[in-house]
Amino acid sequence: MAASHGAGPSAGEFLVELKGVVKRFPEVLAVDSVDFQLKKGEVHALLGENGAGKTTLMNVLYGLVKPDLGEIWIRGSPCTIRSPKDAIAQGIGMVHQNLKVVEPHTVLENIILGLKEPRFLLKLNDASKRVRQISERYGLEVDPGSRIWQLSVGERQRVEILKVLYRNAEILIMDEPTSVLTPQETVELFRSLRRMAEEGKGIIYITHKLREVFELSDRVTVMRKGRVVATMATEDAEDHLLARLMVGRDVVFEMARSSSKAGDEMLTLREVSALNDKGLPALRSVTLSVRRGEIVGVAGVAGNGQRELAEVIAGLRKPTEGRIFIEGRDVTGASPRAIFERGLAFIPEERMGVGTVPTLSVAENLAMKNYRYPPYSRRGVLDAGVVLGRAEELIRRFDIAAPSPSTPSRFLSGGNIQKVVLARELSGVVSSQPPKVLVAAYATRGLDVGATEYVQRTLLRYRDDGCAILLISEDLDELMMLSDRLAVIFEGRIMGCLSPDQFVVEDIGLMMAGREPGAAGGRR
Repeated sequence: MAASHGAGPSAGEFLVELKGVVKRFPEVLAVDSVDFQLKKGEVHALLGENGAGKTTLMNVLYGLVKPDLGEIWIRGSPCTIRSPKDAIAQGIGMVHQNLKVVEPHTVLENIILGLKEPRFLLKLNDASKRVRQISERYGLEVDPGSRIWQLSVGERQRVEILKVLYRNAEILIMDEPTSVLTPQETVELFRSLRRMAEEGKGIIYITHKLREVFELSDRVTVMRKGRVVATMATEDAEDHLLARLMVGRDVVFEMARSSSKAGDEMLTLREVSALNDKGLPALRSVTLSVRRGEIVGVAGVAGNGQRELAEVIAGLRKPTEGRIFIEGRDVTGASPRAIFERGLAFIPEERMGVGTVPTLSVAENLAMKNYRYPPYSRRGVLDAGVVLGRAEELIRRFDIAAPSPSTPSRFLSGGNIQKVVLARELSGVVSSQPPKVLVAAYATRGLDVGATEYVQRTLLRYRDDGCAILLISEDLDELMMLSDRLAVIFEGRIMGCLSPDQFVVEDIGLMMAGREPGAAGGRR
């Protein structure tokens, strides 16, 4: 049961009313006659599977999508919102799951971009000072002078949150805002959001994490297949009930799995060092191995070298020192293609832009790495029929909810985009051979409970089939559930590698902070 948070002054007055909203896309009814209300002084959680329509519904409210039918009422009056500019003028702010940042610009430039004031004289020092104040207040530390391209995904998400907070929005739409935050930052953000609600602001909180619903929200609305299936007070809800409403079936929260039968070393790193995009040390003498048929998890606070570790292994970043081996063969400094041909599959942390090309179709994204090889192409000529047929097979096999193989991937939900990446990487490398090594970075980030369960089951199945898996995640519960060994990284160094009988939350937390573990005797 959820704790009652209590609402702010004048609670109950509707800040937002959506009435009979309908939105159709080609071959998809994304939002089907939805009614939704946000009260003044409440945090209203919006739950649903990826593709359930919740983000599309909020994009209607924010002016990014024009509804086919329905009405929007703001503070008791009908309102026409044609663009985000109209939404901002109504005091609506939105933090998107897919980041809306300009990479060549600085953090500060992104935050003040589009503001009307000041029109002719930019007071950058004043703006920078305010950004730092907000950053410190909400535990969202980021350097206002850094370029966006230099930042990790987690830091880029913080910029989006700061952008909304900087504009003092009265109605906030938060689309998976904690998916890249540390637990400490999440606590600080929740405190801030509760404080805003107590002041009379209204917050719509899209999340797939049931724990967050109970910790933060006053009410919860569940969507499935474009329709609202339930709205209730959070204190009247239970996790299994909400999960069942979301996916239409019971969901397993704990994976039952067999013990690892680890074999030979398939991935080996010896004293590997590398620099980040700013030219500063990111990895420091990392020694790590993953054996056939095991999952080695990597735990750490965002920005401690996880991104660089994955990229060095995949050939996307050159190491400055050390050696990397796949199945005993030295691949140090090899190209991504050469490493791919050695049997490595890679799930990057950014599913849009790195994992997939948004403008390409589902079929094209699924063929992206294998198009050079038979049966996709012969003598340099791509076989469109094979590309289409293989895509249809993978869509069925990996349960990808796509209108057709020709649908551009940008029209898919986050969970289904992740399934496209999984399908491409796990369906086979050269000549359709299963991958020998999988590097999976944040494979379940931003996914709902149903999609998360699917991805976790898939990883365990491939482990049992002999794949060596390096799993990087910020979800400590997930890492302890799936990992056969757990490496903890801090400031680019491996603090230690733990076996399951050493999985103690307090000890792992100390290692994540750069300290030696003690006999905490905590939750295992």
